[in-house]
Amino acid sequence: MSSTAYNISITPTSPDNFFQHDPDPSLDHLDPSILTSPAIHFDDPNLSESTAEYLGYLDLATRASHVSAIVDFAAATLRLLGFRAPKTTVATRYIIPLTVCGEKRAAQTDVCIIHRPSTILLVLVEDKTIFNNTPAFDVEAQVVAEAIAAFQFNNGKRADNGRSILEAMTIPCITMSGTTPTFYLVPVTKELSDAVITGHYPTSPTHALKRVSDGMADMEFRKIALKRFLAFKALAKSHWQRYIVV
Repeated sequence: MSSTAYNISITPTSPDNFFQHDPDPSLDHLDPSILTSPAIHFDDPNLSESTAEYLGYLDLATRASHVSAIVDFAAATLRLLGFRAPKTTVATRYIIPLTVCGEKRAAQTDVCIIHRPSTILLVLVEDKTIFNNTPAFDVEAQVVAEAIAAFQFNNGKRADNGRSILEAMTIPCITMSGTTPTFYLVPVTKELSDAVITGHYPTSPTHALKRVSDGMADMEFRKIALKRFLAFKALAKSHWQRYIVV
């Protein structure tokens, strides 16, 4: 799915403008070793089991030769930072139905957060171009497709539960290029979703925002990246609380 085909633009913005709530949250609740230990292929016996496991995921993602290593690291990072809350699950390889031009298709997330049983809160896409020198995989087009799929899915579940469908949802999204996250806020409207379903060009433009962070392999930047994840968690919750089906 091409973003330009559906009148969608994605604009980079500054941390202060993007995160709004608290661009510099505390990491005091984390084991300090997560911030100060290198990602190495053997376990340091002085580390806790959970910290050694997380750094092991980081090590595999840093030297990744398979998509699965980055997906595992991304899911571990969301769990580490408390994205999983009561009644939510951090799921991998979750398939969301998507209707495009009247055809039933599927958007497969690499990682997503689900508010059980029926609401997609956040989607994460691994940037597969790092394994392929050709630009055949457009990660931002995939982000947009999965955000629209989440909108369609969430409204379908609302209707099934006897609730009114919503005219708009801002879907929090993340891409991972190796260990480097980029954060997105994708506002999806019923007009945009209907245009995708029918294959028409929407009259109203959609303006999504993004913020690129730093990679986590280098300890110098790991602290910054983890703070960005935490800041995004607070921002994401402020949006998804508006459409959770309880």
